[in-house]
Amino acid sequence: MPKTSEDLCQLTINTIRTLAMDAVQAANSGHPGTPMALAPVAYKLWADFLRYDPQQPLWPNRDRYILACGHASMLLYSLIHLAGVRRLENNSQPIDEPAVSLDDIKQFRQWHSTTPGHPEYGFTAGVETTTGPLGQGCGNSVGFAIAGKWLAARYNKPGFELFNYNVYAQCSDGDLMEGVAQEAASLAGHLRLSNLCWIYDDNQITIEGETELAFSENVPSRFRALGWHVVEVDDANDLVALGQAYEAFLQHDDGPTMIVVRSIIGYGAPHKAHTAAAHGEPLGADEIKLAKAAYGWPEDQSFLVPREAQEHFAGAVGERGGAAREKWEQSFARYQKEHAGLAAEIEMMLRRELPPGWDAAVPEFPPDAKGMATRVSGGKAENALAARIPWLVGGSADLAPSTKTLIDKSTSFEADDYSGRNLHFGIREHGMAAAVNGMTLCGLRGFGATFFVFSDYLRPSMRLAALMSVPSIFVFTHDSIGVGEDGPTHQPVEHLAAVRAIPGLNVIRPGDANEAIYAWRIALRDHKHPTALVLTRQNMPTLDRTKYAPAKGVERGGYVLIDAVGGKPQVLLLATGSELSLACAAYEELAADGIAARVVSLPSFELFEAQDDNYRHAVLPPEVTARVAIEAGVRQGWDRYIGPGGGFVGMDGFGGSAPAPTVYEKFGVTAAAMVAEAKRQVGR
Repeated sequence: MPKTSEDLCQLTINTIRTLAMDAVQAANSGHPGTPMALAPVAYKLWADFLRYDPQQPLWPNRDRYILACGHASMLLYSLIHLAGVRRLENNSQPIDEPAVSLDDIKQFRQWHSTTPGHPEYGFTAGVETTTGPLGQGCGNSVGFAIAGKWLAARYNKPGFELFNYNVYAQCSDGDLMEGVAQEAASLAGHLRLSNLCWIYDDNQITIEGETELAFSENVPSRFRALGWHVVEVDDANDLVALGQAYEAFLQHDDGPTMIVVRSIIGYGAPHKAHTAAAHGEPLGADEIKLAKAAYGWPEDQSFLVPREAQEHFAGAVGERGGAAREKWEQSFARYQKEHAGLAAEIEMMLRRELPPGWDAAVPEFPPDAKGMATRVSGGKAENALAARIPWLVGGSADLAPSTKTLIDKSTSFEADDYSGRNLHFGIREHGMAAAVNGMTLCGLRGFGATFFVFSDYLRPSMRLAALMSVPSIFVFTHDSIGVGEDGPTHQPVEHLAAVRAIPGLNVIRPGDANEAIYAWRIALRDHKHPTALVLTRQNMPTLDRTKYAPAKGVERGGYVLIDAVGGKPQVLLLATGSELSLACAAYEELAADGIAARVVSLPSFELFEAQDDNYRHAVLPPEVTARVAIEAGVRQGWDRYIGPGGGFVGMDGFGGSAPAPTVYEKFGVTAAAMVAEAKRQVGR
């Protein structure tokens, strides 16, 4: 029975440690060492500083705690359990059940448990973002902090400080070795995000051994050079020093803070167990007994949670967080009366709703043989939508003049003005995408833009957006060999197949200016999936919609653009993006030659696959097996629509440097090639 508050603190810390050991042992899988080492670090933060109400895990102004080193997930699950965080129904309303029960901890890493191997957003209340791939949580944290600063700049008014939350990211050596964390840290330092604190576990161990094998830099010096305030704590078990470090963060208002904490992985374990802990392995029953003995813990008890520890921790977190949340709600009730319009915005944003008439001002483009690039029409659509959706906020990786994503009549988001909606992410594609995910997790409609070929640089963050069902928007321009003179280094050919391979990501490659309008509408209307908009650099004809079907068909992913007379085609011509006009030209030539064709615009495989069989078969009749697809990319992925015997006009290698029309001609991505293949398909 604890006799002093110090004893009670230590009891709670050891509860966190032993839960981690026991859960990993029961699963025979996982990482016990980091939770054992960092238990005091996390305990001190949650018990004495974190403003978080376990009864209302989605309170908008809560502090965010992000476990970037997601392999240490049992640290977070133990904290959630001991704090008494409530479960969320449909990831929205709290119910009177624990988010992580003791039974859940006993089912660590098992099917359908709320304690998966790495923390997963939307699966477990208290988990703010999906982490595991190292560095991602660091990148997300910068987006959380950006969102906090923007929300404060827009919505805080005299007498109403609605948004002033802080963001804490627990990170490891591995996180800081990843490039995405460096990109994120550089951006955070430039923006002087004083609401951001990274807590770096300097334990000098990675899976292969001592960090000196591959990592010898001076991390504190690096971060000071990036504009961070650095505080060093020599011993992870020193609660007084930890408290002083957290206070130092709260007092520093001119940039982000890094707290460097030196810890011993698997703290308290005997040497053999320490080695296992360092390499992400269970300690073993005998070693666990020795470790528990070192903690003064009952050696033969597993999953022991002393009542005093849980009451102490839940009380400490809940009392402070609950009081802050209640005060906030009272303030917001007054705010609703004094600033009704802004309050309504906040509520819509948090519910993932859009304002009435949000797309009423979107332009419609008249037929034009010369037309425009879809990056241009997409930019016009984005601006029309941004005028009605104030929380549409984003930017590009130093490419706004090329991606056409600058929001007109808005300032830049910078350290001396956080109200701007135009973010300048710099040439940091991966950091940009990770930050956009963090912004979107806070309710903003975040977007990031770059050239399509650089989707390779941010793919891990795009994948995680899909995994989390977070509606981030990724705008990719310069989508094909149409880039022309820049040559094969900048001409994406395999990238469409690559992004289409990500489950849950809607990829839309519009075929003219009006399809691009609908692509933006779709992206903003969808609050459960991220969207990749794939847009052209070069002009393409704006189709005459009195001759061709309405562009609204984009909403179904694919539609009949123009049909054979009588609706009985001999051959189907499928196309996306800039190649759609080539399919239309092929249609005319085939008609002149007596061959009945149907042109199908297929800008989004994912949206098309979401339609029922009747619709898909109406667009692509199974009985019409003569099919040709044209796309300035590789064939991979197209066989589902054209079949193994279907024709494909596209790329089977990299591009070349020349004007775009020359490149298309030299690689045979032409209407003439499509006509020739269509004739072969119908035996002509």
